[in-house]
Amino acid sequence: MATLARDTETMAPGEWEARVDLAAAYRLVALYGWDDLIFTHLSSRVPGPEHHFLINPYNMMFEEITASSLVKIDTEGKPVVPTPYPVNPAGFVIHSAIHMAREDAAAVMHLHTPDGQAVSAMEFGLLPHTQTSMIAGGDVAYHDYEGIATDLEERERLVRDLGAKNAMILRNHGTLTVGDSVASCFLRLYFLERACQAQVKMLSAGRENLNTPPQGTPEKVAVQSAPAGMGMLAKALAWPALLRKLDRIDPGYRE
Repeated sequence: MATLARDTETMAPGEWEARVDLAAAYRLVALYGWDDLIFTHLSSRVPGPEHHFLINPYNMMFEEITASSLVKIDTEGKPVVPTPYPVNPAGFVIHSAIHMAREDAAAVMHLHTPDGQAVSAMEFGLLPHTQTSMIAGGDVAYHDYEGIATDLEERERLVRDLGAKNAMILRNHGTLTVGDSVASCFLRLYFLERACQAQVKMLSAGRENLNTPPQGTPEKVAVQSAPAGMGMLAKALAWPALLRKLDRIDPGYRE
């Protein structure tokens, strides 16, 4: 497998730090069992005025990805600098739409987990029956399935459906989150995936047997878990703890 030298002198200010965070996110997705072989993508904007982004090499498992192996691409998904790794421009269609439409979209993460796909196929979507689903659900949008996301025209509709929300259930497809940092994006992804996992389990009891929270409670929890507060929680507490966890068990992401 090809490796790249850590050449921070040719990188934009803050790029190496962005690479380390995104590589950590890939390793964490693999650690939690959310990966889908080499498919799906997590992307991050490179700091600076250029519209450049970091994304995974298309031939690597998520647990193999390192900071230096991430590919820097433009808005069309094409490498900005020579790379020994293949890239998948079609895989960046969803990500590029959101990165370009939202200045606050520093990171975009998209998964195909079994639980996320299961909830995406449920007509009623994410149910507000657990605390985790209420935390995630107040910031979730929905986008109808239009086939494998290679159609550039779909980007306009996807951005419209997302609006100002920071999470999305792609109907019959999977989950997606947006963040002003890798940290906040990953924490939103964690809550959304946990909510989907809980929903699949609780529906085994039958929807008619579920306890519905009192009226107004989901709205209260949505206020209590507003995006600004979630972002602070992610950056100051959750993300540093997750990096410490990775450094104990899987520090190779920093290479």
